[in-house]
Amino acid sequence: MKTRLFMEEQIKLDIRQLMLQLVRLQKDMDYVREHIEDARLTEDDWLSIESAEVDYKNGKTVSSEKLKKELGI
Repeated sequence: MKTRLFMEEQIKLDIRQLMLQLVRLQKDMDYVREHIEDARLTEDDWLSIESAEVDYKNGKTVSSEKLKKELGI
């Protein structure tokens, strides 16, 4: 009888620990999800990147070093 009560109490403790871990995991997942969404590129971002690549291929860009020289920085 004592063993059964002990086992039941142990199971309750294990369940509590699991629930606490699940709550922590959910909080971590919410944090990660929030920051991943911040890092996603929008359609406008992709269009700007594609446009910049075309400009670069067509020689319409200047290196940052050359721009600094031109601006006297």
